Amino acid sequence: MAMKDYSDEFRADAVALYESTPGATYKDIAADLGINRATLREWVLRDRDRRGIVPAGSRPGQPTTPAASRPLVTDDPEDRIRQLEARVAELEASERKLATERDILRKAAKYFGRRDELVSRFQFVHDHRNTYEVKRLCQVLDLNRSSYYKWLAGADARAARRRADQALAQEISAIHAGSGGAYGSPRVTAELRESGRQVNHKRVARVMRAHSIAGIRLRRRVRTTIADPAAQQVPDLFRRDFTATEPGGKYMGDITYLPLAGGQFLYLATVLDCFSRKVVGWSIADHMRTTLVADALHMAAATRGSLDGAVFHSDHGAQYGSRAYADLCSDLGITQSMGAVGTSADNAACESFHASLKRETLQGARDYGNPATCRKTVFAWLTRYNTRRRHSTNGYLSPDEYERRHHTAKLTLAA
Repeated sequence: MAMKDYSDEFRADAVALYESTPGATYKDIAADLGINRATLREWVLRDRDRRGIVPAGSRPGQPTTPAASRPLVTDDPEDRIRQLEARVAELEASERKLATERDILRKAAKYFGRRDELVSRFQFVHDHRNTYEVKRLCQVLDLNRSSYYKWLAGADARAARRRADQALAQEISAIHAGSGGAYGSPRVTAELRESGRQVNHKRVARVMRAHSIAGIRLRRRVRTTIADPAAQQVPDLFRRDFTATEPGGKYMGDITYLPLAGGQFLYLATVLDCFSRKVVGWSIADHMRTTLVADALHMAAATRGSLDGAVFHSDHGAQYGSRAYADLCSDLGITQSMGAVGTSADNAACESFHASLKRETLQGARDYGNPATCRKTVFAWLTRYNTRRRHSTNGYLSPDEYERRHHTAKLTLAA
């Protein structure tokens, strides 16, 4: 469910995202943020008004019979002359054959490169069939002529497949660009099927490879979890089970670094619902004090309306183990849960989420640049993650859509 009361920080970030996105429309940005188009427009116009802005055969190279090795079998001069002439003619024919084979192989080199694929050899025979005999071409390239003619008969079907693959590649490119270059073949396949396109995931992967379309790979990790030896002992209530049957019952959180130019960092704290992996709360700051994780939890409480009775799981970072954070959880009716010290697998779902965030926002870059750009980029991704990004755990539905369908199913069953 969407947050009803938007903080001033959220409104300012939403306006900044719209104003800094070239060619942006209220409809697209509002859809990414999960808010009403008119609401976003009102925020933007109000901000502009505040700033005083006015709207506007034989193997190649081997002769079959070495002529020079055959002896002359007659003493008659005329017969010897005839035999010698025949031998010269045979040698000349052999030389012409070798020259032809060398010429064919020299021209074939540009077709094959470092690979000698069968389809390339068939294509070479087809392209040079008017210059050389098909029989000679097949002999030199070690092909079966019947296989070549079978390949030739399937030309129309191959052309139709190429046209279909090209059309599919254009659809894939549009989906890939719409995801900010983040989607790999599984999410692209889900997006195509959602639009009514019946397509096999293996074909999508093949077309993406052929057109050099790929998702973004993971970057190295940096340690942000520093345990506090004096912190109170909190049990692990999750036991690496990051699933839930209903929204609002199990949450998990973590902190990750956001690299800036010059070796500086911002830090992001998040709160995720285990049911849909929806980001219900987050906070960005230039420090890792307890207020960073507390602000994320306050936003989660505002988003859900209440966290009373929920379980919140985290690692053993000093921020989560502090007395102030424990008091906040108690005030909100939250039961704390923590994994083992130094074991990332006990909070693997959050680790994976932050890895995806940085992989898809940095896109291979070393840093985000300045703090303002970093904040805008991460804010845009987080909101789009909830409203549009397809999640494999949700059957490739976005977190918001997954929760919406769950609520609809419950209402249907209740009726």
